[in-house]
Amino acid sequence: MANRYHLLGLHMHQPPGNLEFLLDNYEWEAKQIMLCYDRPLKYAWRYQDVATFCVGFSGILLEQLRDPKIVARYASVLDIPQMLDSYRRTPNIEIAGMGYYHPIFPLIPMEDWDDQISRGKKVIQEVFGREPKIFWPPEMAFTKEMIPALVRHGYEDVILDSVHVKPQMPLKREDVVYRTHIAEYGGAKITVIPRDRDLSNAQESGLDPSWFEGEVRNKTSAADKPCLVTTWTDGENGGWFRQTQEEAGFWGHFFSPYMEKVRAGQMSVRPISPSKFVAENPPHDRVEVQTGAWNVGSTSGYDFSQWAGSASQKKALEEIWQLSRSYQDLRKALARTRPPGQNENLGRAREQILKAETSCYLFWGDAWIPKLYEETRVARQLLNATSKV
Repeated sequence: MANRYHLLGLHMHQPPGNLEFLLDNYEWEAKQIMLCYDRPLKYAWRYQDVATFCVGFSGILLEQLRDPKIVARYASVLDIPQMLDSYRRTPNIEIAGMGYYHPIFPLIPMEDWDDQISRGKKVIQEVFGREPKIFWPPEMAFTKEMIPALVRHGYEDVILDSVHVKPQMPLKREDVVYRTHIAEYGGAKITVIPRDRDLSNAQESGLDPSWFEGEVRNKTSAADKPCLVTTWTDGENGGWFRQTQEEAGFWGHFFSPYMEKVRAGQMSVRPISPSKFVAENPPHDRVEVQTGAWNVGSTSGYDFSQWAGSASQKKALEEIWQLSRSYQDLRKALARTRPPGQNENLGRAREQILKAETSCYLFWGDAWIPKLYEETRVARQLLNATSKV
């Protein structure tokens, strides 16, 4: 019987200004969300002998959590600086990286990828004092052309929805979904860790350890090699995670009993970090990666209809692409005539363009697209002002 391991991942993100907006307009919800960032620490320390899992933070969320105004306004709920420092000191939580403003990478200009990736990695290093090696693509939106960019910035592993992972040679399903693989593009290689979509859906909505163990055993019954079952979901969305009565939520109803069974030797599935599993079971099989995202709402993730399905979403994306091109053209022109230190407005415009790429502005469609245009309008004004100087 093959050994079964579990990589549990949680994704944390809030769009620009949202922590303050929620506190101003939905105070109870804001407090529930803030507590979701702290709970992983409590359970990691409680089960430090058996527990290990991953948590990913978007750069814009960390920016808000480091804002003195946010720290002060949430002080009655949580000591945010102490919470962030605890992540730095908790060895059994591995921190995953992502794009700074949580963009849908396949939908934004490739010229913007490096800034989103490097800035996201830099803020994680500043806040947590460690270099992330595993990358979580926002909304699990991925295309193989991203591989060289990730490798260029030091990433070794990437989490992908298993439905988009296609072996180059015939493999059993369990050897595709529950093993790590090598994907290559443009001469760069990265380790692919497939996410089990069905079990991740259960992690998001509600499950218990016995059911989880049974499902894992059924799904991996034909496996003859060590299996890595990967579940990864949002960590602060939905009542299951926001449940203030913890015994009725994810941490009390599922995770704590799960760890108790692992500690007692009563669980055939054991938690593991991605770095440890890959080190002990180096990937050999090569796979192709189809462009796609995860399933959200009623969408399959085989296309990007959640973010680019409507005419208004497509128009907003055209605005981003046009501004990004304008920025690149102006930057190159100014580099020939002006010292770098004299382009402050150009740098500010760049920041606005990257911020406009926040996935939430597209995800919520017509309700949030105006927020995208607020960013691009400022960017356009700055570019126009810069070009006239």
